[in-house]
Amino acid sequence: MDTGEFEHVADSRSLVQRRVYEAVSAIVSDDHNYERGVQTAQAITHNVLAESGPAALAEMVVELASKLAEAAGRIAAEQGVAATDIVDVLLFVD
Repeated sequence: MDTGEFEHVADSRSLVQRRVYEAVSAIVSDDHNYERGVQTAQAITHNVLAESGPAALAEMVVELASKLAEAAGRIAAEQGVAATDIVDVLLFVD
């Protein structure tokens, strides 16, 4: 693997991170129209799939899960509980 290939991987990673940020920001940025935020996040996701394919979409999902896990870990440490308990509360309790 030459240096150019490493740069491509880094560029791809930063693009994925940017798309994750855009999708999450779209959902949390408009308190008055949650549905519009969801539609924007869906459009970003569809664009990633159309422009870069399923591998990039999978990378985006893994990046989002990783960021969520990091946030859950920080909250868990502050609360003195297990990160899995935080994830259960955030994602699986209605």
